[in-house]
Amino acid sequence: MISDDIFKRRRNHNNTPKPVLLIITNYIVCCALFTLDNKINWFFGLTLILFAIYNYFNIRRNREDYNKVNIIAYIISLLGLVALYFLARKGL
Repeated sequence: MISDDIFKRRRNHNNTPKPVLLIITNYIVCCALFTLDNKINWFFGLTLILFAIYNYFNIRRNREDYNKVNIIAYIISLLGLVALYFLARKGL
């Protein structure tokens, strides 16, 4: 039989850290927004504002998970989102 210790090691049966899930969510939402239209409309701006609020509260709630490496990765991912925005607007 399998001991119970194996299941206690795996928290919620996934080991993906919260910062990585936030970065993945950022890219999915932004890619979906960038494909909507070639011009920025009110929906795009409202969605980005709500998304920024979501990021703020997510980081604040999971502050203990954000060490120096995760913060650097998050900042690099935000720079990647800015680059993705300009590439999407250019039409590449």
